[in-house]
Amino acid sequence: MVRLGVVASEFNFEVVSAMLEFARRHAEFLGAQIVAEVLVPGVFEIPLAAKILLERDDVDAVVTLGAVIEGETGHDEVVMQQTARKLMDLSVEKKKPVSLGISGPGMTRLQALERVNDYARRAVEAAVKMAKRCGR
Repeated sequence: MVRLGVVASEFNFEVVSAMLEFARRHAEFLGAQIVAEVLVPGVFEIPLAAKILLERDDVDAVVTLGAVIEGETGHDEVVMQQTARKLMDLSVEKKKPVSLGISGPGMTRLQALERVNDYARRAVEAAVKMAKRCGR
């Protein structure tokens, strides 16, 4: 059984809470177990929590969930690019899968809500598949 850690952002939580609930159900459907959940203030804080979970012996892979919604500046693009890059680096460094279930950038709130199930499903599936393929 693949053991998952989940990191979810509290920012835009009306979107992310739905993602988290779907991720829980989908993990169970796939026969995976969520052994830890961490809520962080925003997407920018996800990499640190992911690193802490990756260091746990009882976590085979980490699922990240968040929604980066477009604002009036380019802030959403910077946050998403840097977070995605750091999560990739952590996965390689710790030799454990980290999936990217963070929607955005450049999305409206409505678009984010429409994509809740897709992002959560893909993030959980990627983490489970990679954990199995990496022998975890």
